[in-house]
Amino acid sequence: MSKKILVIGTLAFDSIQTPFFNSGIILGGAATYISFAISKISNNFGVVSVVGDDFPLEYLDKIKLTGADISGVEIVKNKESFFWSGKYHKDINKRTTLETRLGVLENFNPIIPKKFLDSDIVVLGNLHPSVQNKSIIQLSGKNQFLILDTMNFWMDNNLEDLNEVISKVNLISINDEEAYLLAKEKSLDNCAYKIINKGPQYVIIKKGELGAELYSKDEKFSLPSFKVEAIDPTGAGDSFAGGLATYLSKSNNIDFNSLKKGLILGTILASFTVESLGTKSIETVVKKKILERLEMFLIKNKIDLNLSI
Repeated sequence: MSKKILVIGTLAFDSIQTPFFNSGIILGGAATYISFAISKISNNFGVVSVVGDDFPLEYLDKIKLTGADISGVEIVKNKESFFWSGKYHKDINKRTTLETRLGVLENFNPIIPKKFLDSDIVVLGNLHPSVQNKSIIQLSGKNQFLILDTMNFWMDNNLEDLNEVISKVNLISINDEEAYLLAKEKSLDNCAYKIINKGPQYVIIKKGELGAELYSKDEKFSLPSFKVEAIDPTGAGDSFAGGLATYLSKSNNIDFNSLKKGLILGTILASFTVESLGTKSIETVVKKKILERLEMFLIKNKIDLNLSI
């Protein structure tokens, strides 16, 4: 049986504009993308999040249908759900946030259900570091593996809280811009090693279409991206984290080698996510298509690793 995964993150409304498409208001949120990614391989996971009573039951049903246990999702009456609106430019890797409404996130106090306190793998989606820390404090399992996602906003405005969280996790996954901001070094290698000195055993630095780097104190692994026509990059990093967590949940041991394989699966799932607006692609892609793309990627890049999922 696969290891138990706990996802702590947002269930939200998104409104996305690209040079060619306008989504209107749709389902979004880090926990949503992470859940869809995990569900392609595992159904042994739970979600902790918060929504307002404006959040449609059909959206909650979509999360539940992934196999997720949503008993940790709080519904707050007479409050609005988190909303984010963004516009992508001709360079699809660049975007401008148009509007953010925190809603229920303003006073979010995560309560982890007892059955998930001992989860083997915990994915801390992009949230205020104080919320992430409140979650970590509740955990009670042994040898739990904590994966952290964060963003430049927290680095600029809540660095002390963020550093406290970073000191407690096993792995942090950020992009290259965030790595430079957090570490204030001139090379990604130096950034990674400086971040490792803050506490985590591993650092993943994502470089968009240039791939990703995995670091430990003594090792480094570089991986190219899977080239696709990107329609909407929203949620790609969350799908990546979900794929990574899912692979680790199937591994006997979590070490540099299993993380390399998790990095590859995360990359493949992220490549599906960007191929359509919002969650549509990652929600509907089937395992057979994932395995086909995975095999193609391994052969093309001459990667000699056995990924059994």
